[in-house]
Amino acid sequence: MTTLLVIAKEPRPGRVKTRLTPPFTPEEAAALAEAALADTLDTVARTPARRRVLVLDGTPGPWLPPGFDVVPQSGGGLDERLAAAFAACDGPALLIGMDTPQVTSELLTVDWADCDAYFGPARDGGFWALGLAEPDPYRLRGVPMSQPYTGAAQRARLAGLRVRDLPALRDVDTAHDAGLVAADAPGGRFATALTQLTPAVRR
Repeated sequence: MTTLLVIAKEPRPGRVKTRLTPPFTPEEAAALAEAALADTLDTVARTPARRRVLVLDGTPGPWLPPGFDVVPQSGGGLDERLAAAFAACDGPALLIGMDTPQVTSELLTVDWADCDAYFGPARDGGFWALGLAEPDPYRLRGVPMSQPYTGAAQRARLAGLRVRDLPALRDVDTAHDAGLVAADAPGGRFATALTQLTPAVRR
C-alpha cells in the first residue's frame, strides 16, 4: 500500500497564508489555514494507506487526527524538504500539501500497477500531488519551487517514468482562490470558516 505524506506548516498568524492578507488579517488567514489543514488531514485519515505521515514545520495542534506519524521538516529549500520526506519512505509514497482542502479520498487512492509516478498539477502552475513508486529524492532536488513553471519543471523531472496524471486542482493562495476552493467543497471546515469570515471582510 501507499504511504501518504502531508507537508504542512503549523497554522500560526504571520507564518501561513500571508498572501491572504489583505483582505484577511493574519489571525483570519491562520484560521483559514487551520481549516484547510484539518480538512486535508481528515481526508487522508479516511484513505486506505500503509502509513500516514505529517511532515510538519512547527508543533501539532488539536487539528491533528489520530493515526498520523509526525516528523519534522528538514532544513533547506522546499525542494530539499520534499526530497527528504520521500527519502524517509520505504515503498510507494504520495505527497500532498495543506493547500487543497477539496481533495478527496478517491483522488488519493492510487494504483501502482504499471505505474512509476503520479503527478497532480495545480492551476497556478505548481503541483498539488506527487507520487513515486520508488521514492528517489533525485526526482525533487533542484526543482525550482514557488515559480509559475514549478509544475512543468517537476513533471519534466519524471522523464523516463510511467506517469499517471491526476486532475488539476486549485491551491488556496489568494482570497479569490479561497472562494473557488470553498465552492468545490462546500461542506468542509474550510468553506465554513470562509463563510464566517467573508461578511466581516466585506464591511
